[in-house]
Amino acid sequence: MSEFTETADEILDLQAPAYVQELRADLEAHNRRYYEEAAPTISDPEFDRRLRLLAELEARFPHLATADSPTQRVGGKPLDAFTSVRHPVPMQSLDNTYSEAELAAFLTRLQKLLPGRELEMIVEPKVDGVAISLLYENGRLRHAATRGDGVVGDDVTQNVCTIRSIPRQLRGEAPPLLEVRGEIYLPKARFAEINEERQAEGEAAFANPRNAAAGSLKQLDPTIVARRGLEAIFYGTGVVEGAPWQTHTEALAGLKACGLPVHEHVWHAATPEELLTRIHELDAVRHDFPFETDGAVAKLNAFRLREAAGATSKAPRWAMAYKYAAEQAVTRLREITIQVGRTGVLTPVAELEPVFVSGSTVARATLHNEEEIARKEIRVGDWVVVEKAGEVIPAVVSVVKERRTGQERLFTMPTHCPACGTAAVRDEGAVALRCPNPNCPEQLKRRLEHFASRGAMDIENLGEAMVEALVANGLVRDIADIYPLTAAQLATLPRTGEKSIANLLAAITTSRERPLWRLLFGLGILHVGVTSARVLARHFKTLDALMAASEEELQRLNDVGPVVAPAIVAWFSREEHRAMIERLRAAGLNFGERDKVEELPAEGGPLAGTWVITGTLSEPREVIAETIRRHGGKVSGSLSKKTRALLAGEEAGSKLEKAHKLGVAVLSEAEFRALLPQP
Repeated sequence: MSEFTETADEILDLQAPAYVQELRADLEAHNRRYYEEAAPTISDPEFDRRLRLLAELEARFPHLATADSPTQRVGGKPLDAFTSVRHPVPMQSLDNTYSEAELAAFLTRLQKLLPGRELEMIVEPKVDGVAISLLYENGRLRHAATRGDGVVGDDVTQNVCTIRSIPRQLRGEAPPLLEVRGEIYLPKARFAEINEERQAEGEAAFANPRNAAAGSLKQLDPTIVARRGLEAIFYGTGVVEGAPWQTHTEALAGLKACGLPVHEHVWHAATPEELLTRIHELDAVRHDFPFETDGAVAKLNAFRLREAAGATSKAPRWAMAYKYAAEQAVTRLREITIQVGRTGVLTPVAELEPVFVSGSTVARATLHNEEEIARKEIRVGDWVVVEKAGEVIPAVVSVVKERRTGQERLFTMPTHCPACGTAAVRDEGAVALRCPNPNCPEQLKRRLEHFASRGAMDIENLGEAMVEALVANGLVRDIADIYPLTAAQLATLPRTGEKSIANLLAAITTSRERPLWRLLFGLGILHVGVTSARVLARHFKTLDALMAASEEELQRLNDVGPVVAPAIVAWFSREEHRAMIERLRAAGLNFGERDKVEELPAEGGPLAGTWVITGTLSEPREVIAETIRRHGGKVSGSLSKKTRALLAGEEAGSKLEKAHKLGVAVLSEAEFRALLPQP
C-alpha cells in the first residue's frame, strides 16, 4: 500500500487515475477503522494530509472528481431549497407511554394478537435525534430524506453526505435495494462546544442536542452542516430486496456488515417482567451514551411476527416507545444576574435556591438571553422548573405560574456592562448584547481563567479566586502580565502564603514549555477550540507561521472553514494582540519551536484505539488523556464493545461493571503504564 508521500505536482497525468482511485480506497478504509471499528491506524493529521492531497488532485484533474469522493464530505454548494422525496415505505411514528402499566399492557395485547407464539422482544435506546431514511441501490446511496409527514420528506442528501460515519458506498454483499431508517444526532460533547461558541458570538444557544441536530440538518449550506459534527445511528429498515434477514437482530448485524453505524446496546426480553427489567437496565446506563436518549423502544424481534401483528394507520402494533420522565426539580429563582463572558457577551443567569437534580446540586442556571426570558415569561421571585438541558447545562424549563404571589418582578437587560459601565451593543444579526470594551475587568478575568485552565496552559493555582485578586489589585491587565509576576507582588494579595506563592510561580514557569496547540487554545481566539488548535499547530509548526497565514491558506485545512479562518486573521491583525504576543515571546513561551515529536499522536502507537478513563488515578484525568493521545489512542467518555480498554483507578464506579458486561478489557494504572515505551 502506498504511503502517498508525493505532492500533487509530482503525480504524472498517466498515473493520476490509478493513484486517485487507490487514495480514495485508502481514505475510505481509514474512515471505516475510525468510525466503525474505533481502531484508527493513522493519526488525524496524516488522514487530513491525504485528504488534502486528494482534493488537490481532483482540482488539477477535474475529470477524476466524483460525487462519492471522500473530499465531498466537507459539503458542497449551498442549496436554493429542499426538494421532496416520497418514502418507498411510509415512516410511521411509534406509540409511546410514560407508564410501566401501559407498557406491560402493550405486551399483553401482542400475546392476544399472536396466541401461542414465543414473543422475543428487543429493547433499544430511543435516540433523541432527527429521523432519517437512506435509500441505497446496488450499495450506492441514492438519497437521504427526513420523515416529513411520513409519506413525503425533504431531500437532505447533500447535508447527510457531510456526516463521515455514513457510507456513500456500502461494504460487503449489500442488498440490491436497501432503505435504512435511523436518527441523526449531535453528540453531547459537541453540543456543549457549539453552545459555548454560539454564546461567544452573541447567538442564541441551542436548547438541547435534538434542536441543534434538526437545525443543522435543515441548513441550506452543507459547509455549515459539515462543521456541526453530526453523527448517525440506524435501527431499522423500510423496503429491502435480496436480504436473508429474518429478525431484527440479524438485520442489525447485516447493516453493521454493510458499514452502517448501529446500536451496540440491545437487550432481549420475553415476558412483561423481563421487559420492565431491561428498560430499567437501559435507564441505568443511558447517560453514558454519546447521544441523548429520551426513552427506550420495545419491538418484536421476528419479522414474520411483526407482519402478523400489523399496524394502525399511524403506528406499528409490534413496537412501543417508553419515555423516561425528565429529571426535573422545582425551586425559587432568587435573582437574575449578568455574566460577562471572555468575548464580552452579556448572559443572564438564574440564581436559584439550591436544588438537587440529575445527580448534582444546582444553584445557577443559564437563561440564554432576554428573548428566552420573555418567551418563558420568567420573573424574579418565580418558582421555576429546572432540568439539565442535554444533561450538561442546568436550565430553567418553565414557570410555575399558579404559585405566584404578585411580589415577583419583571427583569430587563442592562443597557450598560455591569462590570465596567460601557454601553452594551448588539452586533448585527446577533441576539445577545455585548460589552465592546476589551479592557473590561470581567472579560479579562474570564480570559485569564480560560488561559490558565487545565485544557489550555494548565497553570495550577491560578484559579478563580487568584484571578479575582490579581485583577482587583491591578497586577494583571492581560494574559502576558502573568509571566513577570514576582513573589513580592503576590505577597501583597490577601490570603497568600509563601507556599502558595511558590507553587503558583513554579506553575507559571512550567507553562512556558507547553506545546503550541495549548497556547493557541488558551489565547481564546473566537471559534478556535482544542481540535482546531491541534490542527493549526500541526500544520504551521510555529506561531509566527500561523500569524503570517492568509484566509485562503487557513481554509485549506480541515476544521478551519470560512468562519474560523477570518476570525483567526482578524484576531492576529489587532495591534494589541500582536503587542501581547511579543510580550509572551519575551517571557520565553514556546511558540512551537520547542514542541517535541512525542507530543504528537503516534500513528499506530502502543495505545491505538479508544480508551475510557474512570476512578481516581495518580495524575489528573486530562494528563492521562493526553498521554493516551500522544501514543496513538483516543479518549471517550462512554463505553461500547469497540472500546479498547477501561483504565480504572480507585472508586471506579458503574463503568467498571459495564465494562465487564460488554467484555471490555479493564486495566489498572500499573498495567496501563506497562504498555508505554519505557525510558
